[in-house]
Amino acid sequence: MNTTKVPSRADQQLIDHARKHGFTVTGKQLSGWRRHGLLPANAHGGGLGRGRGSTSQPVAASFALVLGLARLAGRGRRPADVALALFGEGLPVPEPTVRAAFRTAVGSIRLPGTVPGQDVDEKLDAVDSYIGRGGQAAIMVPARARRVDEQIAAFFESAGVPWPPEELVPLDEHLNEERLTPQGATLFAADALLTGSAPLPLVGALLRGMAPGLGTNPIASLVETTVRDVPHSPVLGPDGSLTMPAGDVRSVLRTLAETTSPEDLAAAWHVAQGVRSWALDLCARTEAELAARAPGDATTEWWISRQLPAGLYLLEELRTRHEKATTTALSALLLLLQRETFAELDRVQEGLQWDLAQTPGFLPPPVRAFLSLPSAAPASS
Repeated sequence: MNTTKVPSRADQQLIDHARKHGFTVTGKQLSGWRRHGLLPANAHGGGLGRGRGSTSQPVAASFALVLGLARLAGRGRRPADVALALFGEGLPVPEPTVRAAFRTAVGSIRLPGTVPGQDVDEKLDAVDSYIGRGGQAAIMVPARARRVDEQIAAFFESAGVPWPPEELVPLDEHLNEERLTPQGATLFAADALLTGSAPLPLVGALLRGMAPGLGTNPIASLVETTVRDVPHSPVLGPDGSLTMPAGDVRSVLRTLAETTSPEDLAAAWHVAQGVRSWALDLCARTEAELAARAPGDATTEWWISRQLPAGLYLLEELRTRHEKATTTALSALLLLLQRETFAELDRVQEGLQWDLAQTPGFLPPPVRAFLSLPSAAPASS
Protein backbone atom coordinates (compact mmCIF):
# COMPACT_ATOMS: atom_id res chain seq x y z
CA MET A 1 0.00 0.00 0.00
CA ASN A 2 1.45 3.37 -1.05
CA THR A 3 1.41 5.79 1.89
CA THR A 4 3.43 8.54 0.21
CA LYS A 5 1.78 11.86 0.92
CA VAL A 6 1.02 13.95 -2.13
CA PRO A 7 2.52 17.45 -1.76
CA SER A 8 0.10 20.33 -1.44
CA ARG A 9 -0.26 22.70 -4.36
CA ALA A 10 1.85 25.25 -2.49
CA ASP A 11 4.60 22.75 -1.77
CA GLN A 12 4.50 21.58 -5.37
CA GLN A 13 5.32 25.14 -6.42
CA LEU A 14 8.47 24.99 -4.29
CA ILE A 15 9.39 21.54 -5.63
CA ASP A 16 8.95 22.78 -9.20
CA HIS A 17 10.94 25.93 -8.44
CA ALA A 18 13.83 23.82 -7.14
CA ARG A 19 13.67 21.51 -10.16
CA LYS A 20 13.92 24.50 -12.53
CA HIS A 21 17.21 25.36 -10.79
CA GLY A 22 18.63 21.85 -10.96
CA PHE A 23 17.67 20.53 -7.50
CA THR A 24 15.53 17.59 -6.50
CA VAL A 25 13.40 18.37 -3.46
CA THR A 26 10.66 16.22 -1.95
CA GLY A 27 7.63 17.00 0.14
CA LYS A 28 9.22 15.07 3.00
CA GLN A 29 12.26 17.35 2.89
CA LEU A 30 10.06 20.44 2.98
CA SER A 31 8.28 19.09 6.06
CA GLY A 32 11.61 18.35 7.76
CA TRP A 33 12.97 21.82 7.06
CA ARG A 34 9.80 23.38 8.46
CA ARG A 35 10.02 21.18 11.55
CA HIS A 36 13.49 22.60 12.23
CA GLY A 37 12.36 26.17 11.61
CA LEU A 38 14.41 26.54 8.44
CA LEU A 39 11.49 27.10 6.07
CA PRO A 40 8.35 29.17 6.79
CA ALA A 41 4.93 27.57 6.66
CA ASN A 42 2.80 28.30 3.62
CA ALA A 43 0.45 31.25 3.94
CA HIS A 44 -3.20 30.28 3.99
CA GLY A 45 -5.32 32.05 1.43
CA GLY A 46 -8.99 32.12 0.56
CA GLY A 47 -11.26 29.30 -0.52
CA LEU A 48 -11.16 27.57 -3.87
CA GLY A 49 -14.88 28.03 -4.34
CA ARG A 50 -17.71 25.53 -4.90
CA GLY A 51 -17.01 23.79 -1.60
CA ARG A 52 -13.53 22.68 -2.59
CA GLY A 53 -11.84 23.89 0.65
CA SER A 54 -9.08 26.39 1.16
CA THR A 55 -5.77 26.95 -0.55
CA SER A 56 -2.34 28.22 0.50
CA GLN A 57 0.65 29.81 -1.14
CA PRO A 58 4.37 29.76 -0.31
CA VAL A 59 5.54 32.98 1.31
CA ALA A 60 7.95 34.94 -0.87
CA ALA A 61 10.99 34.06 1.26
CA SER A 62 10.46 30.34 0.73
CA PHE A 63 11.51 30.37 -2.92
CA ALA A 64 15.04 31.63 -2.13
CA LEU A 65 15.30 29.48 0.98
CA VAL A 66 14.34 26.24 -0.73
CA LEU A 67 17.23 26.67 -3.18
CA GLY A 68 19.67 27.38 -0.36
CA LEU A 69 18.41 24.43 1.64
CA ALA A 70 18.62 22.10 -1.34
CA ARG A 71 22.25 23.18 -1.75
CA LEU A 72 23.38 23.16 1.88
CA ALA A 73 21.17 20.87 3.96
CA GLY A 74 22.94 17.59 3.33
CA ARG A 75 22.47 14.44 5.36
CA GLY A 76 24.09 14.65 8.77
CA ARG A 77 24.45 18.42 8.76
CA ARG A 78 23.02 19.99 11.91
CA PRO A 79 20.03 22.30 11.39
CA ALA A 80 21.71 25.06 13.43
CA ASP A 81 24.76 24.99 11.14
CA VAL A 82 22.51 25.13 8.08
CA ALA A 83 20.59 28.08 9.55
CA LEU A 84 23.82 29.99 10.22
CA ALA A 85 25.22 29.25 6.76
CA LEU A 86 22.03 30.46 5.07
CA PHE A 87 21.93 33.53 7.33
CA GLY A 88 25.53 34.28 6.44
CA GLU A 89 24.59 34.26 2.77
CA GLY A 90 21.88 36.82 3.42
CA LEU A 91 18.95 34.45 2.93
CA PRO A 92 15.73 35.18 4.87
CA VAL A 93 15.97 32.48 7.55
CA PRO A 94 13.18 32.91 10.14
CA GLU A 95 14.51 35.15 12.92
CA PRO A 96 13.70 32.79 15.83
CA THR A 97 15.69 30.06 14.08
CA VAL A 98 18.67 32.37 13.57
CA ARG A 99 18.71 33.39 17.22
CA ALA A 100 18.41 29.78 18.34
CA ALA A 101 21.37 28.88 16.09
CA PHE A 102 23.51 31.62 17.65
CA ARG A 103 22.55 30.33 21.10
CA THR A 104 23.55 26.83 20.02
CA ALA A 105 26.95 28.23 19.00
CA VAL A 106 27.38 29.68 22.49
CA GLY A 107 26.42 26.31 23.95
CA SER A 108 29.35 24.73 22.11
CA ILE A 109 31.76 26.52 24.48
CA ARG A 110 32.55 23.84 27.04
CA LEU A 111 35.30 23.52 29.60
CA PRO A 112 36.98 20.10 29.48
CA GLY A 113 36.71 17.97 32.60
CA THR A 114 33.86 19.94 34.15
CA VAL A 115 30.37 18.66 34.99
CA PRO A 116 27.08 20.50 35.63
CA GLY A 117 26.53 21.76 39.16
CA GLN A 118 30.13 22.65 39.95
CA ASP A 119 30.94 26.14 41.24
CA VAL A 120 33.67 28.28 39.68
CA ASP A 121 36.50 26.97 41.86
CA GLU A 122 35.45 23.36 41.29
CA LYS A 123 35.34 23.92 37.54
CA LEU A 124 38.80 25.48 37.51
CA ASP A 125 40.14 22.56 39.57
CA ALA A 126 38.53 20.17 37.10
CA VAL A 127 40.18 21.92 34.13
CA ASP A 128 43.53 21.86 35.94
CA SER A 129 43.12 18.14 36.65
CA TYR A 130 42.15 17.48 33.03
CA ILE A 131 45.36 19.13 31.80
CA GLY A 132 47.39 17.26 34.42
CA ARG A 133 46.08 13.97 33.03
CA GLY A 134 47.42 14.87 29.59
CA GLY A 135 44.41 16.70 28.22
CA GLN A 136 44.76 19.23 25.40
CA ALA A 137 46.03 22.61 26.58
CA ALA A 138 45.80 25.90 24.71
CA ILE A 139 47.81 26.29 21.51
CA MET A 140 49.69 29.51 22.17
CA VAL A 141 51.20 29.96 18.70
CA PRO A 142 49.97 27.80 15.80
CA ALA A 143 52.74 25.99 13.93
CA ARG A 144 52.20 28.01 10.76
CA ALA A 145 52.55 31.32 12.60
CA ARG A 146 55.58 30.07 14.50
CA ARG A 147 57.30 29.16 11.22
CA VAL A 148 56.66 32.63 9.81
CA ASP A 149 58.00 34.29 12.97
CA GLU A 150 61.13 32.14 12.87
CA GLN A 151 61.72 32.79 9.17
CA ILE A 152 61.45 36.56 9.66
CA ALA A 153 63.90 36.47 12.56
CA ALA A 154 66.32 34.24 10.63
CA PHE A 155 66.21 36.49 7.57
CA PHE A 156 67.09 39.66 9.44
CA GLU A 157 69.68 37.98 11.63
CA SER A 158 71.41 36.61 8.52
CA ALA A 159 71.43 40.14 7.12
CA GLY A 160 73.05 41.44 10.31
CA VAL A 161 69.95 43.40 11.34
CA PRO A 162 69.09 43.24 15.08
CA TRP A 163 65.81 41.42 15.68
CA PRO A 164 63.45 42.44 17.14
CA PRO A 165 64.14 46.02 16.05
CA GLU A 166 66.13 48.03 18.58
CA GLU A 167 63.52 50.80 18.35
CA LEU A 168 61.10 48.58 20.29
CA VAL A 169 63.38 48.10 23.30
CA PRO A 170 62.56 51.42 25.08
CA LEU A 171 58.83 50.69 24.69
CA ASP A 172 58.94 47.68 27.04
CA GLU A 173 59.42 48.48 30.71
CA HIS A 174 59.71 44.79 31.62
CA LEU A 175 57.68 45.18 34.81
CA ASN A 176 56.78 41.52 34.50
CA GLU A 177 58.89 38.89 32.79
CA GLU A 178 56.38 36.07 33.32
CA ARG A 179 55.22 34.16 30.25
CA LEU A 180 52.17 31.96 30.52
CA THR A 181 52.65 28.34 29.51
CA PRO A 182 49.97 26.53 27.49
CA GLN A 183 48.68 25.05 30.75
CA GLY A 184 48.61 28.46 32.43
CA ALA A 185 46.91 30.03 29.41
CA THR A 186 44.21 27.35 29.50
CA LEU A 187 43.44 28.05 33.15
CA PHE A 188 43.54 31.81 32.53
CA ALA A 189 41.03 31.46 29.67
CA ALA A 190 38.75 29.25 31.77
CA ASP A 191 38.81 31.72 34.66
CA ALA A 192 38.08 34.66 32.35
CA LEU A 193 35.21 32.75 30.74
CA LEU A 194 33.61 31.85 34.06
CA THR A 195 34.07 35.17 35.86
CA GLY A 196 34.35 37.82 33.14
CA SER A 197 37.46 39.02 34.95
CA ALA A 198 41.00 39.26 33.60
CA PRO A 199 43.93 40.40 35.82
CA LEU A 200 45.99 42.72 33.63
CA PRO A 201 49.37 41.36 34.82
CA LEU A 202 48.27 37.92 33.61
CA VAL A 203 47.05 39.40 30.34
CA GLY A 204 50.56 40.77 29.87
CA ALA A 205 52.04 37.36 30.68
CA LEU A 206 49.68 35.79 28.15
CA LEU A 207 50.77 38.23 25.45
CA ARG A 208 54.43 37.48 26.19
CA GLY A 209 53.72 33.76 25.99
CA MET A 210 52.10 34.25 22.58
CA ALA A 211 55.27 35.90 21.23
CA PRO A 212 57.98 33.50 22.45
CA GLY A 213 60.65 34.77 20.08
CA LEU A 214 60.44 38.36 21.25
CA GLY A 215 62.53 39.58 24.13
CA THR A 216 60.72 42.92 23.79
CA ASN A 217 56.94 43.19 23.81
CA PRO A 218 55.57 46.76 23.87
CA ILE A 219 51.87 45.82 23.92
CA ALA A 220 52.39 43.45 26.86
CA SER A 221 54.24 46.26 28.68
CA LEU A 222 51.40 48.68 27.95
CA VAL A 223 48.91 46.27 29.54
CA GLU A 224 51.15 45.61 32.55
CA THR A 225 51.74 49.30 33.28
CA THR A 226 48.04 50.21 33.10
CA VAL A 227 47.53 49.22 36.75
CA ARG A 228 50.33 51.59 37.78
CA ASP A 229 49.37 54.43 35.47
CA VAL A 230 45.61 54.35 36.14
CA PRO A 231 45.43 53.22 39.79
CA HIS A 232 41.91 54.47 40.49
CA SER A 233 40.18 53.39 37.31
CA PRO A 234 36.49 52.49 37.84
CA VAL A 235 36.89 49.47 35.57
CA LEU A 236 39.81 47.89 37.46
CA GLY A 237 39.49 45.85 40.63
CA PRO A 238 41.91 46.01 43.58
CA ASP A 239 44.01 43.23 42.05
CA GLY A 240 44.24 44.98 38.69
CA SER A 241 41.50 42.89 37.13
CA LEU A 242 39.45 44.25 34.27
CA THR A 243 35.87 43.13 34.92
CA MET A 244 33.48 44.05 32.13
CA PRO A 245 31.05 42.38 32.09
CA ALA A 246 31.09 40.38 35.33
CA GLY A 247 29.92 36.78 35.42
CA ASP A 248 30.00 33.91 32.97
CA VAL A 249 30.72 35.36 29.54
CA ARG A 250 28.49 32.74 27.92
CA SER A 251 25.44 34.29 29.58
CA VAL A 252 26.33 37.65 28.08
CA LEU A 253 26.80 36.11 24.64
CA ARG A 254 23.41 34.39 24.87
CA THR A 255 21.82 37.74 25.71
CA LEU A 256 23.48 39.28 22.66
CA ALA A 257 22.14 36.43 20.53
CA GLU A 258 18.65 37.17 21.83
CA THR A 259 18.64 40.97 21.70
CA THR A 260 20.94 42.12 18.91
CA SER A 261 19.11 43.25 15.81
CA PRO A 262 19.29 40.93 12.79
CA GLU A 263 21.09 43.69 10.92
CA ASP A 264 23.83 43.95 13.55
CA LEU A 265 24.16 40.17 13.76
CA ALA A 266 24.64 40.05 10.00
CA ALA A 267 27.15 42.91 10.08
CA ALA A 268 29.18 41.18 12.81
CA TRP A 269 29.03 37.89 10.88
CA HIS A 270 30.51 39.51 7.78
CA VAL A 271 33.21 41.25 9.82
CA ALA A 272 34.15 37.87 11.34
CA GLN A 273 34.45 36.43 7.84
CA GLY A 274 36.47 39.46 6.79
CA VAL A 275 38.91 38.97 9.66
CA ARG A 276 39.50 35.37 8.62
CA SER A 277 40.09 36.38 5.00
CA TRP A 278 42.50 39.11 6.12
CA ALA A 279 44.46 36.73 8.36
CA LEU A 280 44.79 33.91 5.84
CA ASP A 281 45.67 36.32 3.02
CA LEU A 282 48.30 38.11 5.13
CA CYS A 283 49.88 34.82 6.14
CA ALA A 284 49.99 33.54 2.55
CA ARG A 285 51.49 36.77 1.22
CA THR A 286 54.10 36.87 3.99
CA GLU A 287 55.08 33.25 3.31
CA ALA A 288 55.45 34.04 -0.40
CA GLU A 289 57.72 37.03 0.30
CA LEU A 290 59.90 35.03 2.67
CA ALA A 291 60.13 32.13 0.21
CA ALA A 292 61.40 34.60 -2.38
CA ARG A 293 63.77 36.10 0.23
CA ALA A 294 62.23 39.47 -0.48
CA PRO A 295 60.35 40.70 2.61
CA GLY A 296 57.96 43.47 1.66
CA ASP A 297 54.65 45.02 2.65
CA ALA A 298 53.11 41.75 3.86
CA THR A 299 56.07 40.87 6.06
CA THR A 300 56.04 44.35 7.56
CA GLU A 301 52.30 44.13 8.26
CA TRP A 302 52.78 40.68 9.79
CA TRP A 303 55.43 41.61 12.34
CA ILE A 304 53.72 44.89 13.24
CA SER A 305 50.45 43.01 13.79
CA ARG A 306 52.24 40.43 15.93
CA GLN A 307 53.25 43.22 18.35
CA LEU A 308 49.72 44.65 18.55
CA PRO A 309 46.17 43.40 19.29
CA ALA A 310 45.76 42.55 15.60
CA GLY A 311 48.13 39.67 16.27
CA LEU A 312 45.58 38.04 18.60
CA TYR A 313 43.04 37.91 15.77
CA LEU A 314 45.73 36.62 13.44
CA LEU A 315 46.73 33.73 15.71
CA GLU A 316 43.11 32.80 16.44
CA GLU A 317 42.30 32.41 12.75
CA LEU A 318 45.43 30.35 12.12
CA ARG A 319 44.42 28.02 14.98
CA THR A 320 41.19 27.27 13.10
CA ARG A 321 42.08 25.15 10.09
CA HIS A 322 38.57 24.83 8.70
CA GLU A 323 35.97 27.55 8.89
CA LYS A 324 32.74 26.43 10.56
CA ALA A 325 29.44 28.23 10.87
CA THR A 326 29.50 27.81 14.65
CA THR A 327 32.98 29.37 14.88
CA THR A 328 31.95 32.33 12.72
CA ALA A 329 28.85 32.85 14.89
CA LEU A 330 30.94 32.90 18.07
CA SER A 331 33.41 35.34 16.50
CA ALA A 332 30.49 37.59 15.52
CA LEU A 333 29.08 37.58 19.06
CA LEU A 334 32.51 38.31 20.54
CA LEU A 335 32.90 41.27 18.18
CA LEU A 336 29.53 42.60 19.34
CA LEU A 337 30.61 42.14 22.97
CA GLN A 338 33.86 43.95 22.26
CA ARG A 339 31.99 46.86 20.72
CA GLU A 340 29.65 47.11 23.71
CA THR A 341 32.56 46.88 26.15
CA PHE A 342 34.46 49.66 24.42
CA ALA A 343 31.38 51.88 24.51
CA GLU A 344 30.97 51.20 28.24
CA LEU A 345 34.66 51.89 28.87
CA ASP A 346 34.32 55.22 27.15
CA ARG A 347 31.31 56.04 29.32
CA VAL A 348 32.95 55.34 32.70
CA GLN A 349 36.62 56.17 32.08
CA GLU A 350 37.81 59.57 30.90
CA GLY A 351 40.90 60.20 28.83
CA LEU A 352 41.06 56.92 26.93
CA GLN A 353 43.37 57.13 23.91
CA TRP A 354 41.06 55.67 21.28
CA ASP A 355 43.14 57.30 18.56
CA LEU A 356 45.82 54.64 19.17
CA ALA A 357 43.39 51.96 18.04
CA GLN A 358 43.05 53.74 14.70
CA THR A 359 46.76 53.33 14.02
CA PRO A 360 47.33 51.09 10.97
CA GLY A 361 48.16 47.58 12.16
CA PHE A 362 46.66 48.00 15.63
CA LEU A 363 43.49 46.10 14.69
CA PRO A 364 42.50 44.11 11.59
CA PRO A 365 40.96 46.55 9.08
CA PRO A 366 37.45 44.97 9.21
CA VAL A 367 37.41 45.21 13.02
CA ARG A 368 38.63 48.80 13.09
CA ALA A 369 35.70 49.88 10.91
CA PHE A 370 33.12 47.77 12.78
CA LEU A 371 33.91 48.86 16.32
CA SER A 372 33.11 52.52 15.60
CA LEU A 373 35.53 53.44 18.36
CA PRO A 374 34.14 56.25 20.53
CA SER A 375 35.83 59.61 20.70
CA ALA A 376 38.45 58.42 18.23
CA ALA A 377 40.19 61.14 16.31
CA PRO A 378 42.13 60.31 13.15
CA ALA A 379 45.53 59.01 14.15
CA SER A 380 48.82 60.30 12.90
CA SER A 381 51.18 57.90 11.19
